[in-house]
Amino acid sequence: MTSEARSSHRCCWLTSPSRYRTCLQLIWVLLVGFSPGSWAQQGNQPGSIKIEGDIKLGGLFPMHSRGPAGVPCGEIKREKGIHRLEAMLYALDQINSDPDLLPNITLGARILDTCSRDTYALEQSLTFVQALIQKDNSDVRCSNGEPPIIPKPERVAGVIGASGSSVSIMVANVLRLFAIPQISYASTAPELSDKSRYEFFSRVVPPDSYQAQAMLDIVKAMGWNYVSTLASEGNYGESGVDAFLQISREAGGICIAQSIKIPREPRPGEFEKIIKRLMETSNARGVIIFASEDDIKRVLQTAKSANLTGHFLFVGSDSWGAKSSPIQDQEDVAEGAVTILPKRASIDGFDQYFTSRSLENNRRNIWFAEFWEDDFKCKLTRPGIKYELGRRKCTGEERIAQHSQYEQEGKVQFVIDAVYAMAHALHSMHMDLCPGFMGVCDKMDPVEGRDLLHYIRAVNFNDFLIERLQGPERNIQSR
Repeated sequence: MTSEARSSHRCCWLTSPSRYRTCLQLIWVLLVGFSPGSWAQQGNQPGSIKIEGDIKLGGLFPMHSRGPAGVPCGEIKREKGIHRLEAMLYALDQINSDPDLLPNITLGARILDTCSRDTYALEQSLTFVQALIQKDNSDVRCSNGEPPIIPKPERVAGVIGASGSSVSIMVANVLRLFAIPQISYASTAPELSDKSRYEFFSRVVPPDSYQAQAMLDIVKAMGWNYVSTLASEGNYGESGVDAFLQISREAGGICIAQSIKIPREPRPGEFEKIIKRLMETSNARGVIIFASEDDIKRVLQTAKSANLTGHFLFVGSDSWGAKSSPIQDQEDVAEGAVTILPKRASIDGFDQYFTSRSLENNRRNIWFAEFWEDDFKCKLTRPGIKYELGRRKCTGEERIAQHSQYEQEGKVQFVIDAVYAMAHALHSMHMDLCPGFMGVCDKMDPVEGRDLLHYIRAVNFNDFLIERLQGPERNIQSR
C-alpha cells in the first residue's frame, strides 16, 4: 500500500463521518481504479436483475465462469449460477406472498453476476454501497440556478452471497466498511470464521473443517494410506486442503504424496503438467480435490485425454458435490469418485417452480435465454446475433425436465435458507421497531445494518423453516 493510501486509511478512523466517507471513496479509487460516482452516472447497472420492493436485498451469484485472460466472464453456469439465482427469486416470491412474515412489505432485489472472479465481484459490489457514500453536490447548479434533482441511489439492507469463498472474502471487506450484513449460501473457507475481520459476514453452510474431516473418514474407510491433494489457488481450495492436511497429520496413518495447486489463471498446458506430476507418484491413486467446478472439469478432461481413465480415484469437496456439469461427457473418468455435500433437503416446491419456467414467464431473469440455449442445445434468434449453421433453432416450446435432464443443484436449499434468514430477521426487527404498523415505519427507513445484523444472529431456523428443511433445529452461523 502506498503512503498516500496509508494516510487516507488513517484519516477514515480519526475524523468526522463526512470526511470518513470521502476517505473511503479515495480508497475505492486506489483499490479498483475508478470512483463509485462513475457507477451512478451509468444509470441502470448493466448485467443485473432489478426487482422493485420496499426493502431491497443484494444478490451475488456466479452466473458465468471466469473468462480467458483479459475477459471477465465466460460460459453460462447452469447449476451453480441459474439454479441458485432462481432459488433466490423463488424464495422472494414465497416471502412476498406470505401475509404474516413481512406484513404489507415487499422484498425487492438487485442481483449481480460475479463471473466466478473475486476482482470482478469487487467492482460489482460497489453497486451495493454507492447509496452510502456521501457526495458533495453543493456547488452543482442547473442552468436556471436551481440545485439539481439527483435520484437517490438504491440502498440494499443486506446481501445474499457470494458463492466462492475468495469472492465472499473480497466482498465482505467492502460491505463491512458500510455495515451491510451478508449471508453466504456456499462459502466454506475457515478464514471467514474470524469475526474480528468479517464482522458482518454470516453463512448457512458449515466451514471446510467439517468436510475435511469427512474426507479423511472416507480415505480411512477405503483403506488408503498414500494420497495426493489438488487445490484451486485461492481461499477455498488452499484452506480446504490445509484443513485436510492438518486433520490427517493429527490422526496419523496417512502419507501425502504430493500437494498440487492449480493456478488462478492457468496457462496453456497447465493441466497436462498437473496430470504428469500426479503420475510421478502413480501409486497414490487417491486424489483429494478442493477445486472450483471449472478446474475439476479441466482435470477430468485432461486425465481422459492422457488415457488415464480409471486410474485416479477422486474424493471431491462440495464444489463438485452433486453437480453434473463437471462430469458431463466424461463420466467414465469420474467413475468411482466420492463427493461431499452438506446435509440438505430437496425442496419440492422449487422443483415445481423451476421446471415450469419458460422464455415467456421468466423474463425477469436476464440470463435465462442463455441458460435455455445451453440446456436445450439450441439457438435463439436475437437481433444482432448471427444464427449458427448446424445448430437447431429453439422453438420456445421446450420444457425443463421433459426435454432436458434436471436435478436440483445441491446448494439450492441453502440459498433459500439465506433469503429466509434475512426475511425472518427483518420480521423480528419490524415486530420490535414497528409494533402494530403495516408496512415500513420510520424507524426502519432506512434499515440500519448493524441493527439488522443483531437480528440475523438471533435467527433460529426451527422457528420458520422446520417443514421446509425437514431437519433438526439449528442456528445461523456467525462464523
